Amino acid sequence: MTRILVADDEADLEMLLKQKFRQKIREQQYEFIFASNGKDALEKLARTPDIDFILSDINMPEMDGLTLLGKLNETNPLLKMVMVSAYGDMDNIRTAMNRGAFDFITKPVNFDDLSLTIEKTIKHVGQIRDTIKAVKENNILKMYVDQNVLNFMGSREFETSIMANETIEATVAFIDICGFTAISEKEKADSVVHILNDYFDIIVKEIIAQNGYIDKFIGDAIMAVFRGEYHLDRAVDACLAVRSKIDAQPPVPGRDYSPKVSIGINSGEMVSGNIGSATLRRLDYTVIGDVVNTAQRLQSVGAPGQIIINEVAYQKIKQSFNCLKVGEVSLKNKAIPVMIYNVEA
Repeated sequence: MTRILVADDEADLEMLLKQKFRQKIREQQYEFIFASNGKDALEKLARTPDIDFILSDINMPEMDGLTLLGKLNETNPLLKMVMVSAYGDMDNIRTAMNRGAFDFITKPVNFDDLSLTIEKTIKHVGQIRDTIKAVKENNILKMYVDQNVLNFMGSREFETSIMANETIEATVAFIDICGFTAISEKEKADSVVHILNDYFDIIVKEIIAQNGYIDKFIGDAIMAVFRGEYHLDRAVDACLAVRSKIDAQPPVPGRDYSPKVSIGINSGEMVSGNIGSATLRRLDYTVIGDVVNTAQRLQSVGAPGQIIINEVAYQKIKQSFNCLKVGEVSLKNKAIPVMIYNVEA
């Protein structure tokens, strides 16, 4: 059920809404909660925290809609508000939109337009909730974690979950765009960023397609993590797709440069948690450990176009993927040489 808080001092609006949406109300698709002004709306919001969005008039006694919008930005910035204003009141409409109103409709209310606006807002609210759910369930929180962010997410349970540290089984892939430093030294800054972001976007789409997530961007490289069932197989599938898509990209105009990637993949036990500085109030939800370090070092010994894995990973995937033995290499901080393989297909 969608709960909509309506703030308006005109009593007839309540009657009109109940008449217009009586079927959806009867079918328990919509529930309208009515307030006579902004102050009343805040009080009702406090008593009914599971409001999906607010439909508010601008001109109301005691507390107007613009003031209400400002209060919500401070206390509940994820809650969306659709503003209602008399036709032609463009100054107030512009102010509302600049302060973060999701949409607006004009009086007298066109109920067909209102129906479409409500449906659009419900869809947008659903997308926000799906994003938050994904962050919570898949531990892909990638932002500065301070008290304001925790308030956005809304609950003590969520705060506890994102601060938890754990040991997990997962696969890490380091994906480096080979030779890109040469481009960054010759192209204008805007051009460098545009080209790099285009390559990153291609890579990210393939990682997400295999239910992986981006742990971090490191210069012209990406660190991706895969968890859950068949995480190593999904990581290899993603990297094969990344290599294929990047190989298909045209050369940079005016430059003798065609993009290639070198990739290192490693799988095993690692620590997952919030790493950073409490003093700076800057934390990254990330993974650390020898498995992660080894993945980066495997990438560093790979040639352009190679997807490098170690012996342990090879034994796990050799029945599913074609791999070619490269030979033994010495990795940093590893006393014994490591046998590596290139995943060909």
